[in-house]
Amino acid sequence: QVQVVESGGGSVQPGGSLTLSCRFSGYTLSDGCMGWFRQAPGKEREGIVSYNYFGKPTYADSVKGRFTLYKDGDKNGVTLQMNNLGPEDTAIYYCAAEPDVIHSWDCTISRTFSYWGQGTQVTVSS
Repeated sequence: QVQVVESGGGSVQPGGSLTLSCRFSGYTLSDGCMGWFRQAPGKEREGIVSYNYFGKPTYADSVKGRFTLYKDGDKNGVTLQMNNLGPEDTAIYYCAAEPDVIHSWDCTISRTFSYWGQGTQVTVSS
């Protein structure tokens, strides 16, 4: 059984930075595809980055140049470094995993993910 656990959310002022962590059990990065998503109050869930171990992270335009995904050395997790945060980044952030995705072209934020974490709150305000 795959389990996904996020951590690292919190409150920060505009222009600040936060680091989110996503750790997996029953899954490693080379098993498939993972993604980060977020949902702000009253808005639809937004995919912000997807990653297949054999490719490179793909970022949504809304976070490109500000967010960077790093894989953990043990392949059992990832770290999302978020810089230059603004109020529009306020949301609950979710990590998700989908095993058995072999090709990097098939690892996108629009695909189905079967396993989700519980989410972590990120609040950006002055």
